[in-house]
Amino acid sequence: MRKTRKSVSTKKEISQCKILKEKQEDFIMLSTVHLLQSDRTAAEFGIDNLSIPYRQGDVHFIIFLKMIGRVRFIVYDKNAGLSCQNLQQEVYIMEKARVYYTDFRAKLGEGLPTKLKRLMKKAGISEIDMENKFVAIKMHFGEMGNISYLRPNYAKAVVDVVKELGGKPFLTDCNTLYPGSRKNALEHLYCAWENGFTPLSVGCPVIIGDGLKGTDDIEVPVQGGEYIEKAKIGRAVMDADVFISLTHFKGHETTGFGGTIKNIGMGCGSRAGKKDQHSVGKPTIDQEACRGCKSCLRECANDGLIYDADARKMSIDLEHCVGCGRCIGACNFDAISFMDSAATKVLNCKMAEYTKAVVDGRPNFHISLIVDVSPNCDCHPENDAPILPNIGMFASFDPLALDQACADVCLSATPLPHSQLADRMEEESFCDHHDHFENTTPNSEYKTCLAHAEKIGLGTREYELIYMK
Repeated sequence: MRKTRKSVSTKKEISQCKILKEKQEDFIMLSTVHLLQSDRTAAEFGIDNLSIPYRQGDVHFIIFLKMIGRVRFIVYDKNAGLSCQNLQQEVYIMEKARVYYTDFRAKLGEGLPTKLKRLMKKAGISEIDMENKFVAIKMHFGEMGNISYLRPNYAKAVVDVVKELGGKPFLTDCNTLYPGSRKNALEHLYCAWENGFTPLSVGCPVIIGDGLKGTDDIEVPVQGGEYIEKAKIGRAVMDADVFISLTHFKGHETTGFGGTIKNIGMGCGSRAGKKDQHSVGKPTIDQEACRGCKSCLRECANDGLIYDADARKMSIDLEHCVGCGRCIGACNFDAISFMDSAATKVLNCKMAEYTKAVVDGRPNFHISLIVDVSPNCDCHPENDAPILPNIGMFASFDPLALDQACADVCLSATPLPHSQLADRMEEESFCDHHDHFENTTPNSEYKTCLAHAEKIGLGTREYELIYMK
């Protein structure tokens, strides 16, 4: 499976050009920088449908900056000198990101963790300078009672590669906003250990990113953010020199699916950061649909639910509800939904902006495994039967392209029988959204997250899918 891609040729570069000091903040993760004469046509460099105003001769120059997932052209006035003040126009051309993937077939003598190591190297992780650098590996350790989280063996594979490249790795996640086994560092560590994530099993320390009570965070500016000015990120996450995400790609009751952006954006937020992302909307409860079973009540950490014993119905306490949406996933009767239909979309946009805050300004690499695709988040103390088959392991430098690729292959897969998705499709009132995730949880939505992530420059949704045997 391979998507065709037209690459940008740099065969006709004139000379190497140093990045201007005053513009360095815009040029994170550069792979090549070339100075090109602007009197050459864009077609000569393999770029179609590009309109850049230029003059004949050498009055104007174009600096060609090839970044991961993006190509940037900047037109300067050569006679005035190369400086930010003389910038005349910027034109962005989205280049397809490379997403590498492999299936779960194992040949004799090679286990899946070893195959994951090969995939990471094939995808280019060795290009990152990790020598004597702290490397944060962000993943989800699973809630107590849930067994669909990624096995520690996969984490160990990532740790081994980082060590091989000279890095100093640690596994990390931040505390949760809701009740459960991971709302403070002590409980979080005990949960991680019981689920198999110990220094002995994974080969490195496990550090809770936002500290003992979830208050050890740092405010990180979001470049280009529309909803978040400063993201509240776990301090240990931001102290790392290199950032790697290891994601279990699965369904999610609110955001459609839990992928790389969800793992990073929501996962790296401190408890205050998680509340910041969830704060836009409050749920409502359909009194006719409510059975009074109290399943939602056990999921609320903020006294946001009120049970009427006489009516045997639940209602929302708007004063205390933080809008985290945990109650939605706990209800088996679809009685709970957000009052504001835009609430989930705003949450998606905030997650994208939090992700950008985490990865901007330092080397980052991302891995996602489509395996045990449960309908809900690994934050649940249970995991329902998978809705889709095990598909494979994916890796990329571009977190957005990785999520888009994983979503696309999932949508082309055949739903598994005896699953929540299959049950929904058999309902008499079933409305086909032509989307496995929305069909599984009709109130969920993920497309705005991907669109906003691209808008703010987190990455590109255009990708080349490269298969590794």
